[in-house]
Amino acid sequence: MVPFPRVILIVLDGVGIGALPDASAYGDEGSNTVGHVARQVPLAIPVLRSLGLGHLVDLGDGPSSPARGAFGRMAEASAGKDSVTGHWELMGVVLDRPFPTFPSGFPAEILMEFERRIGRRTLGNVVASGTEIIERLGAEHLRTGRPIVYTSADSVFQIAAHEDVIPLAEQYRICETAFDLVCRGMGVGRVIARPFVGVPGAFTRTANRHDYALDPIGDTLLDLLDRRGDPVVAIGKITDLFAGRGITRAAHASSDADGMDQLEAALADTGAGLIFVNLVDSDTVYGHRNDVPGYAANLERIDERLGRLLSVMRRSDLLVVTADHGNDPTTPSTDHSREYVPVLLAGPQVRPAVDIGTRRTFADLGQSLAANFGVGPLAYGTSFLEDIVGEHS
Repeated sequence: MVPFPRVILIVLDGVGIGALPDASAYGDEGSNTVGHVARQVPLAIPVLRSLGLGHLVDLGDGPSSPARGAFGRMAEASAGKDSVTGHWELMGVVLDRPFPTFPSGFPAEILMEFERRIGRRTLGNVVASGTEIIERLGAEHLRTGRPIVYTSADSVFQIAAHEDVIPLAEQYRICETAFDLVCRGMGVGRVIARPFVGVPGAFTRTANRHDYALDPIGDTLLDLLDRRGDPVVAIGKITDLFAGRGITRAAHASSDADGMDQLEAALADTGAGLIFVNLVDSDTVYGHRNDVPGYAANLERIDERLGRLLSVMRRSDLLVVTADHGNDPTTPSTDHSREYVPVLLAGPQVRPAVDIGTRRTFADLGQSLAANFGVGPLAYGTSFLEDIVGEHS
């Protein structure tokens, strides 16, 4: 018997809950995304509180009541703090070395070869915030037609272009060229298309972002489920992060609200298997822009949608809410932060008020879900499935 025939796994992108012991090696000592936001903005998140979040991080209003399900926190065993690394580890793949980063921009010879292949000169080649760089170089891009290349503290080659200057289809082809050059050729983790629209002084990025990631280096939970024919429904950027591997059906999302709408639709036609959702706005829209009030408001919107979701779940469903890294908007940095992430587990058959402690790797979640579905074991992780479900549940 499968304890939970249908698992709904939601990754709140960039929702960390405190610096990891090695955070100083990444320049992230003292980071605490949720704790610091709660210190500045009182958070109205009753559902996340009921799931046990207040037992994991100080939300600023005293002791929390017993959780309706199980809760714990997870440390990242892999080197790095990017979305690819975090999501892969959640699904059972641990990296022993980080993807390469380029704090001074990409080597000149790589940019020259990239320009040769796409038939265009480029702008930028710097470390920058995505919104800042289009404001700084957007007008020159409109004038010259040159795509804007930039990176961050993550292993990522980002390409920004105006949709009226370089049509989306060509932007995506340019990104595929970059993927072949820097991902396959140099081991960079991701290429990201960052289309934008508007006029100088009022540029806005669109929902047509597309991520191009390397294939996972080992078997993930998604691979094991797919081989057995179990449904894996991916919503948001999940399919991009796993290069489409192990996924039965995928849908991108234009926003967190759209992602939750698609999740609710998937519940109607996916009776079993894994529904895997990434909600990216806390990271992309608010964390990277150091927008503390916006970050808080987004958590509250997510909380409301989680309440709706819990009200329609089946008795045999398992809901898991976790994250892939931090992105503390209260710090000077606009990059991801090396933090613990919460793991909140709920459903009518989950034991209430169970503290699964501090897990040594995100892969404990993947291993637990592999045990639930009767696949695996995965190469990494220790299952906590028996701790959250039992005959007295």
